[in-house]
Amino acid sequence: MHRVTAKDGTSIAFERLGVGPAIVLVGGAAVDRSANAQLARELAERFTVYNYDRRGRGESEDTLPYEVDREIEDIAALIAEAGGAAHLFGISSGGALALEAAAAGLPIARLAVYEVPYDLAPDGPKRAREYADRLRALLAEGRRGDALALFMVTAGATEEMVEQARESPAWPGLEALAPTLAYDAACLGDGRPPADRLAGIACPTLVATGGGGGFFALAADAIAELVPGAVRETIEGQTHMVDPKALAPVLTRFLGQ
Repeated sequence: MHRVTAKDGTSIAFERLGVGPAIVLVGGAAVDRSANAQLARELAERFTVYNYDRRGRGESEDTLPYEVDREIEDIAALIAEAGGAAHLFGISSGGALALEAAAAGLPIARLAVYEVPYDLAPDGPKRAREYADRLRALLAEGRRGDALALFMVTAGATEEMVEQARESPAWPGLEALAPTLAYDAACLGDGRPPADRLAGIACPTLVATGGGGGFFALAADAIAELVPGAVRETIEGQTHMVDPKALAPVLTRFLGQ
């Protein structure tokens, strides 16, 4: 395990493996770098992979108050560690952060995102605001488990699924990550793709989804329309919990161009 220091002094933990062009992996909500561990191993056959714990997670430190710009600076520090330029991949809400990093002008060679959960429904901004407000209130009260349950239900889990999760051995670890749910909510903003910022992304961009269509496909279509020259790809047979063995060849093909 290695460390890099972000601009605000926060220590960010990362693993580095493989040989070749650098790629930084950005995880989604309620996970640490272990969520991308298998993907990192798959990509390490062709790339030098930087798989990191986003701030407040795993072995990385945190510095309050949180700002999305600080997470962008974390990615900038990792890219600098990688030699000054790198590919960037973000999954789920980590894809929203990766898009923001590219829009901020970081030296990203190629960008790829998978199933960014933007909400294009007419009441999307209202729902995003209500979720973020309720989440902040629960976290302020120290109700991490309830905050995590709110996230799960918002993401489509049933109450039965939440209760099963609460009884699992993984629940305490998930509760430890609960404060960072507010970070992902901030990365997604009002839930809509940030049209002006996405239109300013200059690096080649891949926007991928699984084959389920619906919510994630609509969001991906919108992103691809906004990012100049973006490539839109569907990985048939895959869901939001994408198999790294199915995703890695798609990323390798795009990033290797």
